[in-house]
Amino acid sequence: MALMAQPLLIFGMTLPGTGCNMKKGFTLIEMLLYISILSIIVLALSSFMFMTYSSRIKSTVISEVEQQGSQTMNIIAQNIRNASGITGPIAATSATSLTLTEYIGSLSPTVIAQSGNKIQITEGTNPAIDLTSNRVIVSNLSFSNLSRPNTPGVIQVKFNLTHINPDNRGEYSYSKDFTTTASLRWP
Repeated sequence: MALMAQPLLIFGMTLPGTGCNMKKGFTLIEMLLYISILSIIVLALSSFMFMTYSSRIKSTVISEVEQQGSQTMNIIAQNIRNASGITGPIAATSATSLTLTEYIGSLSPTVIAQSGNKIQITEGTNPAIDLTSNRVIVSNLSFSNLSRPNTPGVIQVKFNLTHINPDNRGEYSYSKDFTTTASLRWP
């Protein structure tokens, strides 16, 4: 005697899908529903990944500009503090370059100026050294001599750094103004 599959009975009722004549598989509506849900999940994950990637790029760009600006300002301020005198700009004027005399003769004069899109420092007869990288653009560099008579020289330094953005993408767009004041040490 062959065994035949019997429908599953619970409380006298046959459960759906347990009969012998039921076909296995999915209906068209079930497939469309599954595909729709899967598409929504993939779209949400893709959007999340794109936003995370854009945020990471923006954070990197901001960090680059901040670090370049702070490092450049620290180098300029340190050179002003270590100088023995200010040759240019003269008191109560502003200029786009700063010329300092140094205690060490081979480093004199020290000139800090903008060259193209970079800030450079030239110490004595040595070749110019870039203070900023090629990932940022320097603009509006100015040195104001705020010195008063019978005081050590005081220089205010201002410049703007903008991150390079060749494709005009929003996440690469960042610019910041930097300002500091430094004075010569008393001899």
